Amino acid sequence: MATKLQGRQRLLAKMAALPTEVRSAIKQALAEGADEITDMQKRLAPVKTGDLRNSIVQTWGGARVRYSSLSATAGAGDPDLTVRISAGNSKVRYAHLIEFGTAPHINGGKFAGSQHPGTKAQPFFYPPYRALRKRVKSRITRATTKAAKKVAGK
Repeated sequence: MATKLQGRQRLLAKMAALPTEVRSAIKQALAEGADEITDMQKRLAPVKTGDLRNSIVQTWGGARVRYSSLSATAGAGDPDLTVRISAGNSKVRYAHLIEFGTAPHINGGKFAGSQHPGTKAQPFFYPPYRALRKRVKSRITRATTKAAKKVAGK
Protein backbone atom coordinates (compact mmCIF):
# COMPACT_ATOMS: atom_id res chain seq x y z
CA MET A 1 0.00 0.00 0.00
CA ALA A 2 1.54 3.29 -1.08
CA THR A 3 1.41 6.30 1.20
CA LYS A 4 1.20 9.91 0.11
CA LEU A 5 3.80 12.36 1.33
CA GLN A 6 2.17 15.68 2.17
CA GLY A 7 4.14 18.63 0.83
CA ARG A 8 6.12 16.41 -1.57
CA GLN A 9 6.34 19.09 -4.28
CA ARG A 10 7.63 21.65 -1.77
CA LEU A 11 10.20 19.15 -0.51
CA LEU A 12 11.37 18.34 -4.05
CA ALA A 13 11.72 22.07 -4.80
CA LYS A 14 13.88 22.50 -1.68
CA MET A 15 15.98 19.46 -2.63
CA ALA A 16 16.53 20.87 -6.13
CA ALA A 17 17.63 24.22 -4.64
CA LEU A 18 20.39 22.62 -2.56
CA PRO A 19 23.91 23.58 -3.61
CA THR A 20 25.80 20.95 -5.62
CA GLU A 21 28.27 20.41 -2.78
CA VAL A 22 25.47 19.50 -0.34
CA ARG A 23 23.74 17.24 -2.88
CA SER A 24 26.97 15.36 -3.56
CA ALA A 25 27.58 14.89 0.20
CA ILE A 26 24.05 13.49 0.62
CA LYS A 27 24.49 11.19 -2.37
CA GLN A 28 27.84 9.92 -1.03
CA ALA A 29 26.30 9.15 2.38
CA LEU A 30 23.32 7.46 0.73
CA ALA A 31 25.64 5.35 -1.46
CA GLU A 32 27.70 4.27 1.56
CA GLY A 33 24.52 3.27 3.40
CA ALA A 34 23.12 1.37 0.43
CA ASP A 35 26.44 -0.47 0.01
CA GLU A 36 26.44 -1.39 3.70
CA ILE A 37 22.89 -2.76 3.52
CA THR A 38 23.40 -4.72 0.29
CA ASP A 39 26.67 -6.19 1.58
CA MET A 40 24.90 -7.51 4.68
CA GLN A 41 21.97 -8.81 2.61
CA LYS A 42 24.36 -10.70 0.34
CA ARG A 43 26.15 -12.20 3.35
CA LEU A 44 22.82 -13.38 4.82
CA ALA A 45 21.31 -14.69 1.57
CA PRO A 46 21.20 -18.49 1.47
CA VAL A 47 23.53 -19.77 -1.24
CA LYS A 48 22.74 -22.82 -3.30
CA THR A 49 23.73 -21.59 -6.77
CA GLY A 50 24.55 -17.96 -5.91
CA ASP A 51 21.79 -16.63 -8.19
CA LEU A 52 19.75 -15.18 -5.31
CA ARG A 53 22.78 -13.45 -3.80
CA ASN A 54 23.76 -12.04 -7.20
CA SER A 55 20.23 -10.73 -7.80
CA ILE A 56 20.54 -8.23 -4.93
CA VAL A 57 21.25 -4.89 -6.63
CA GLN A 58 20.99 -1.13 -6.17
CA THR A 59 19.36 1.14 -8.73
CA TRP A 60 19.57 4.92 -8.56
CA GLY A 61 16.55 7.03 -9.32
CA GLY A 62 14.20 4.60 -7.60
CA ALA A 63 13.64 2.61 -10.81
CA ARG A 64 12.11 -0.79 -10.13
CA VAL A 65 14.08 -3.81 -11.31
CA ARG A 66 11.93 -5.90 -13.58
CA TYR A 67 10.77 -9.12 -11.90
CA SER A 68 12.22 -8.14 -8.51
CA SER A 69 10.09 -9.57 -5.75
CA LEU A 70 11.58 -7.63 -2.81
CA SER A 71 12.59 -3.98 -2.69
CA ALA A 72 13.35 -1.13 -0.30
CA THR A 73 13.70 2.51 -1.36
CA ALA A 74 15.58 5.34 0.34
CA GLY A 75 15.24 8.95 -0.75
CA ALA A 76 12.73 11.72 -1.14
CA GLY A 77 11.73 11.15 -4.74
CA ASP A 78 14.56 13.19 -6.23
CA PRO A 79 16.07 10.83 -8.86
CA ASP A 80 19.63 11.85 -8.00
CA LEU A 81 19.05 11.23 -4.30
CA THR A 82 16.96 8.05 -4.39
CA VAL A 83 18.26 4.50 -4.33
CA ARG A 84 16.27 1.26 -4.48
CA ILE A 85 17.67 -2.04 -3.26
CA SER A 86 16.03 -5.07 -4.89
CA ALA A 87 16.27 -8.84 -4.77
CA GLY A 88 15.13 -10.97 -7.67
CA ASN A 89 15.27 -10.70 -11.44
CA SER A 90 14.03 -12.59 -14.51
CA LYS A 91 16.05 -15.64 -13.45
CA VAL A 92 15.35 -15.38 -9.70
CA ARG A 93 11.61 -15.01 -9.17
CA TYR A 94 11.56 -16.71 -5.77
CA ALA A 95 13.28 -14.19 -3.46
CA HIS A 96 10.05 -13.50 -1.56
CA LEU A 97 9.49 -17.23 -1.03
CA ILE A 98 12.92 -17.54 0.59
CA GLU A 99 12.44 -14.40 2.69
CA PHE A 100 8.98 -15.25 4.05
CA GLY A 101 8.76 -19.04 3.56
CA THR A 102 5.75 -20.95 2.21
CA ALA A 103 2.81 -22.70 3.83
CA PRO A 104 2.07 -26.39 3.29
CA HIS A 105 -0.11 -26.83 0.20
CA ILE A 106 -1.33 -29.25 -2.47
CA ASN A 107 0.76 -28.97 -5.64
CA GLY A 108 -0.67 -28.36 -9.09
CA GLY A 109 0.94 -28.68 -12.49
CA LYS A 110 3.28 -31.57 -13.17
CA PHE A 111 2.96 -32.94 -9.62
CA ALA A 112 -0.75 -32.23 -9.20
CA GLY A 113 -2.25 -33.63 -6.03
CA SER A 114 1.02 -34.16 -4.16
CA GLN A 115 1.50 -32.50 -0.79
CA HIS A 116 4.19 -29.83 -0.42
CA PRO A 117 5.32 -29.55 3.22
CA GLY A 118 6.06 -25.82 2.98
CA THR A 119 9.40 -24.14 3.53
CA LYS A 120 10.85 -22.36 6.53
CA ALA A 121 11.46 -18.62 6.16
CA GLN A 122 15.12 -17.63 5.71
CA PRO A 123 15.05 -13.83 6.13
CA PHE A 124 17.97 -12.16 4.39
CA PHE A 125 16.55 -8.97 2.87
CA TYR A 126 14.56 -6.96 5.42
CA PRO A 127 16.50 -7.71 8.67
CA PRO A 128 19.65 -5.88 7.42
CA TYR A 129 17.49 -3.01 6.14
CA ARG A 130 15.75 -2.67 9.51
CA ALA A 131 18.99 -3.06 11.47
CA LEU A 132 20.94 -0.45 9.50
CA ARG A 133 18.35 2.17 8.47
CA LYS A 134 18.86 4.34 11.60
CA ARG A 135 22.63 4.32 11.08
CA VAL A 136 22.21 5.22 7.41
CA LYS A 137 19.74 8.00 8.23
CA SER A 138 22.14 9.42 10.84
CA ARG A 139 25.01 9.28 8.33
CA ILE A 140 22.93 11.22 5.79
CA THR A 141 21.89 13.79 8.41
CA ARG A 142 25.51 14.30 9.53
CA ALA A 143 26.71 14.64 5.92
CA THR A 144 23.95 17.14 5.15
CA THR A 145 24.67 19.24 8.23
CA LYS A 146 28.43 19.20 7.66
CA ALA A 147 28.09 20.16 3.98
CA ALA A 148 25.52 22.88 4.74
CA LYS A 149 27.80 24.42 7.40
CA LYS A 150 30.72 24.29 4.96
CA VAL A 151 28.67 26.04 2.26
CA ALA A 152 27.30 28.61 4.73
CA GLY A 153 30.82 29.40 5.94
CA LYS A 154 31.99 30.40 2.45
